[in-house]
Amino acid sequence: MNRRSFLKTAAASALAFARAPLVSAAMPKMKITRVRAYAPPHPNPLFNQSDTVVTIETDAGITGIGEGGFTDTLRQCAGRLIGKDPQFIERLWQDMSRSFFYPPGREKEDALGALDLALWDIKGKVLKLPVHEVLGGMVRNYCECYNTAGLIPGVKPGMSVRERAKLTIDAGYRAFRMDAAANPRSNTTYNTREKVNEVYEDCAQARDGVGKNGDFCIDFHQRFDLIDAVRAANLIEPLNPLFVEDPVRAEAFEQDLPQFRRMVKVPIAAGEEWGNKWDFNRLVENHVIDYVRATLPNVGGITEMMKIAALCETHFVGIVPHFTGPIATAALVNSLGTFSGPVLMEYNYGGRELSYLPKCLDFKDGKLYPNDRPGLGVEVDLNQCKPLLEVTTYDTNRAQTYFRPDGSITNW
Repeated sequence: MNRRSFLKTAAASALAFARAPLVSAAMPKMKITRVRAYAPPHPNPLFNQSDTVVTIETDAGITGIGEGGFTDTLRQCAGRLIGKDPQFIERLWQDMSRSFFYPPGREKEDALGALDLALWDIKGKVLKLPVHEVLGGMVRNYCECYNTAGLIPGVKPGMSVRERAKLTIDAGYRAFRMDAAANPRSNTTYNTREKVNEVYEDCAQARDGVGKNGDFCIDFHQRFDLIDAVRAANLIEPLNPLFVEDPVRAEAFEQDLPQFRRMVKVPIAAGEEWGNKWDFNRLVENHVIDYVRATLPNVGGITEMMKIAALCETHFVGIVPHFTGPIATAALVNSLGTFSGPVLMEYNYGGRELSYLPKCLDFKDGKLYPNDRPGLGVEVDLNQCKPLLEVTTYDTNRAQTYFRPDGSITNW
């Protein structure tokens, strides 16, 4: 062995030795003492998902930060955490999900996911590592983004689709995304037959704006009946969209999406309204869709997202998560940055005031970058937020956890 090889080996051994006791020593027993929820300065009440700021406090002085849920759904889940060790994330997830008689619906799944984000934030902070390193490390240099709202320099009210599309690509985004209901010509009346022709006209402008090799995508927003969705998709197929999103109603995904798949050739993205993996596993397994719109915290947090990512990887399906809030977006970079399949992130925060988050997203030239800050890499100024909820006692009144003989959790 030459001197250079010896020194490299010695250095690597020393590093491994230094890290091993650090990790084991950095995993003390802890207890969750309090869960709080706050409204950010400018809350977004539009969706059943939310940008509520959630914190989980511990007796070790480490606080985890999450995002999502509302007071009623958060309260029930948070009550199962008090007094528990926050580092057993999977076990806590199963308890919050299974300890009540009825399985969680999508709104409660969003709250469970918000708390899960905070638990992962604690895990990273304890280990003094970003969550993406805890999950195995980044597989990409950055997460490519698309822009929906046009909140980028140069975009002005009244601009054509062509102009907005060009500015989006020029700003470094991977793709320009638009809504099939954009610029409604008759208030809230939605004439789908008329819209089919408008969709083609808008997509032709988008193709011209992004250029021959650029990417654009369009969200049908579930407003079309099946046959009109088929007509619209077939009309725009020659324009080569990156994907058509949510072409039919979410309630009819298992019925109508397979029909839609057989009748069109455009790539399909769906699932922004879904909850956990059971909402769409059959569509992924049958490759009815090309991109899953699973997002955080809607699916139940990072714990559930990584299972969805494994399912997608098995079937070569990409993930294009829907936006929720900025903290959840930071969590998406940490989690989906470790997913080997195609990822395209939605970024709509250009021009928005996020003063309550002094550290959150590392965004530049249309791309979201990972960072080395511990946990989710987020800091919150809670003085700018309004307190909504505080939970300090363990909930034993309305829940019961049942265990298999080996100690694993089964259903109520």
